[in-house]
Amino acid sequence: MKYRQKVGYVSLALATIGLSLSTLAADPVTPNLTDKLSQLLKQEMRSVQSAMATIHVSMVTGDHKQVATQAQQIHDSFILKQSLTKQDKKDLMSAVPKGFVKLDKDFHRLAAGLAEAAKDKDTQKQYELYNEMTGSCIACHSKYVSDRFDGLAEQ
Repeated sequence: MKYRQKVGYVSLALATIGLSLSTLAADPVTPNLTDKLSQLLKQEMRSVQSAMATIHVSMVTGDHKQVATQAQQIHDSFILKQSLTKQDKKDLMSAVPKGFVKLDKDFHRLAAGLAEAAKDKDTQKQYELYNEMTGSCIACHSKYVSDRFDGLAEQ
């Protein structure tokens, strides 16, 4: 079996796992967030969305440097690393379940791995990690932000 075909099957499996997590949907976290935290998370998600799009184009054009830069920016955008007050951090931790925090930490860990794979010019590893990151997005949005992504909530 060709390597790309194997990677395709792995990607499909990850997406399936992510979508099946939606059946375990928790209550959406959005209503529990303060206005400030809601805005910070939306800002972070817009940055992640833009970076993911740039990474995709950069991967298929072999621009490893851009993949590394964008993936590192995703890693560094982690909301818990931002300049939050002690009260903001307390509010965040009381608004989101541990599973949300774990998915978010895992996502940013994957981004760091993607940056490393790009620095190593390992296109196949970049592809695998990018697909894992996408599966992580789907899993989180299905489970914790179903009020904003009703197309995922129906899965």
